[in-house]
Amino acid sequence: MLKTILVALDASGIAERVIESLNDLVLPKDCKVILCHVFPPPESEMELPADRPHPESPALSYLHIEKQLQAYQAQLPVESEIELVIGDPAEEIIRLANIYKADLIVIGSRGLTGMNRIVQGSVSGQVVEEAHCSVMVVKPR
Repeated sequence: MLKTILVALDASGIAERVIESLNDLVLPKDCKVILCHVFPPPESEMELPADRPHPESPALSYLHIEKQLQAYQAQLPVESEIELVIGDPAEEIIRLANIYKADLIVIGSRGLTGMNRIVQGSVSGQVVEEAHCSVMVVKPR
């Protein structure tokens, strides 16, 4: 029985699909959903030249992501929490799943293949390999 589900969401377009897939599940009334987002650590930020557009500031990004997760949270028919953490995405997702004793992790896949997958890595693949619970990977349409 599913008591705790960790839903890992990023800022890509797959997040909407992950929420749709979660809503397709029949969740027990006593189920708890943890919506999480992992921000990369500051040392991974590249220095950008002055003549190039800069990404939004970390504070704005944080607020934007928090609002988006709150909107998803409002759609859920069960108790839920939001976790915003900083670190390596796969490691933090697994850490949160262990802390909450999750029965299931729901995560999106960017659908990377070939060299892109090798270079950028697959967070969902690493989570599937290392998680101590079941993992549902939602693929892009």
